Amino acid sequence: MTTATDPLARSINRALALPIWEGEVTATPLGGGITNLNVLVTDARRQAVVRIGDDIPVHQIMRFNELAASHAAQAAGVSPAVLYHEPGALVIDFVRGRTMTAADLRQPDLLEQALALVIRTHRDLPRHLRGPALTFWVFQVLRDYAATLTEGASRHIPLLPDLLAEADMLERAVGRIDMVFGHNDLLPGNFLHDGARMWLIDWDYAGWGSPLFDLGGLAANCGLDAAQEEWILHRYFGKAPDADLWRRYRAMKAAAALREAMWSMVQELHSELDFDYQAYTAEYLDTYRRALAATR
Repeated sequence: MTTATDPLARSINRALALPIWEGEVTATPLGGGITNLNVLVTDARRQAVVRIGDDIPVHQIMRFNELAASHAAQAAGVSPAVLYHEPGALVIDFVRGRTMTAADLRQPDLLEQALALVIRTHRDLPRHLRGPALTFWVFQVLRDYAATLTEGASRHIPLLPDLLAEADMLERAVGRIDMVFGHNDLLPGNFLHDGARMWLIDWDYAGWGSPLFDLGGLAANCGLDAAQEEWILHRYFGKAPDADLWRRYRAMKAAAALREAMWSMVQELHSELDFDYQAYTAEYLDTYRRALAATR
């Protein structure tokens, strides 16, 4: 049961109050979100997803950037249509389909579809991007997370010196980068399949950065094996990865896993959502440590 002061109830009320609906309107919460609250609204014309959320400075999420990326992703054919927006609310077309899992994306045909969306994001989306856009450099994010955790007296403070030292080592290993506009949050749950095609959603963390972050994040989040990693690198770059690319890629993959772990540590302090962030932190610390070991 929810009350008017409950975050979910507030989100549903906010979604229902938007001025775009026609006829009878109903709203139900959508599960799966671990940063925002998402509401499925049905009116006389359509079904749409309402993403409720303001800027989140502790995660460097700025909604103007999410909106610009969402419009560009729609134009590039990567993401569903943006139907409406106002401060704190973004409405996108509802895709009736299945949310992908890590096991799904380890299947060759589905992994190929997912990688095709990543490639289209990096190569086509910038042609449609309007206005200012953020950068996303994972190592700056990690340093900022460490400061946030220290200020918030996190239970993870004893881990931070070693994690930051490892992050510095990984940043040096990544070295030079090519710059693309990335999604930067390639969790399996951000891929949807409607039975005919795949979609990529949720552009909270979009920004200019290294393609290796999206490739490494996809691999870390989906538990890809070495052969699959070699396949995505070969397909993305058009040639077999050499030792230098493997070194830079593995460093960025470890950084992507560490970012997810430290993101969750920050959520432990700041999120109001009903989600087990402590378990999520532990899961991704384990993923990070395995990825870090592979860099040595």
